[in-house]
Amino acid sequence: MSGNTLGTIFAITNFGESHGPAIGCVIDGCPPGMELSAADIQLDLDRRRPGTSRHVTQRQEADQVQILSGVYEGKTTGTPIALLIQNTDQRSKDYGAIAQQFRPGHADYTYWKKYGIRDPRGGGRSSARLTAPMVAAGAVAKKWLAQKYGMVFRGCMTQIGEIEIPFERWDHVPNNPFFAPVADVSKLEAYMDQLRKAGDSCGARLRVTATNVPVGLGEPLFDKLDADIAYAMMGINAVKGVEIGAGFASVAQRGTTHGDSITPTGFATNNAGGVLGGISTGQDLEVSIAIKPTSSIISPRQSVDIHNNPVEVVTKGRHDPCVGIRATPIAEAMLALVVMDHALRHRAQCGDVNASEKADESAAATPPASFL
Repeated sequence: MSGNTLGTIFAITNFGESHGPAIGCVIDGCPPGMELSAADIQLDLDRRRPGTSRHVTQRQEADQVQILSGVYEGKTTGTPIALLIQNTDQRSKDYGAIAQQFRPGHADYTYWKKYGIRDPRGGGRSSARLTAPMVAAGAVAKKWLAQKYGMVFRGCMTQIGEIEIPFERWDHVPNNPFFAPVADVSKLEAYMDQLRKAGDSCGARLRVTATNVPVGLGEPLFDKLDADIAYAMMGINAVKGVEIGAGFASVAQRGTTHGDSITPTGFATNNAGGVLGGISTGQDLEVSIAIKPTSSIISPRQSVDIHNNPVEVVTKGRHDPCVGIRATPIAEAMLALVVMDHALRHRAQCGDVNASEKADESAAATPPASFL
């Protein structure tokens, strides 16, 4: 394995580069018989694609997905599903000046040191463009999980730069370019306009949730559901922190507050974020991620070239001043991929019912003592 595949049973292998002819993925392990078309996938890709507002990169990519295999007469066959997205708006000349230089905060330096070669065009393999195939794969997972369990995945922005965004309603999220859960985003727009003029960038905080999650998904110890969620989220470009449930706020909580009390009607709170002991509780999965400021900016910064000579780096090209703006569909997709994999793993080990249901069925099937 070389770090390009996510998942055990529902496995996604990602391929391509930012300025190559195409990007895509192969989904292995999708159950057969599910109706699937490009339209099912395109909706989420359109939410993530570049050029949708003045606040993101103006690279114009249609991100039209092609299903190359794994679907016959509109249904999944159980064989690998290959998804392809053509790159159509590359401007590789923008990166000529930095081909021999390392951008501060970017993967240029580490790729060069690890492989002895790198593709400088748009970041090559380290570009956030490679999140598009994961969004496509996530759409497949979302559809299966919705049909099987009624699961719903949602995400929103809760902070951009220094500005905290209060939660008003989920209904507001699709109505603005920030995926913000508020009606008025004028303050956010003014902030981003000022940031772009300054030639700078900022980070963001996102929240992503999954509802109608069944009890019992996850494994003890090393394959815990929350551990795999954190692993997947850290695989998203520019993510520098992940919280499950109360996260770092747990430090200031008391045990009497943090432990979610259980009542006959369910849990009283959800500080655990829907996971206990690495296994889902049936509550909503609650995940937050921190995204760092974009590394590619036009403001001059100090660095070195491949010969270790000092240089001043200015990154031209079309970049997001805040990569977090388009990251909500990506975080939703990564959460769906992890949950999908664990749902299939749970079925493989335990079937479609959990241990308590099996115990009830076993008791009901046991004949009375007089019959023994």
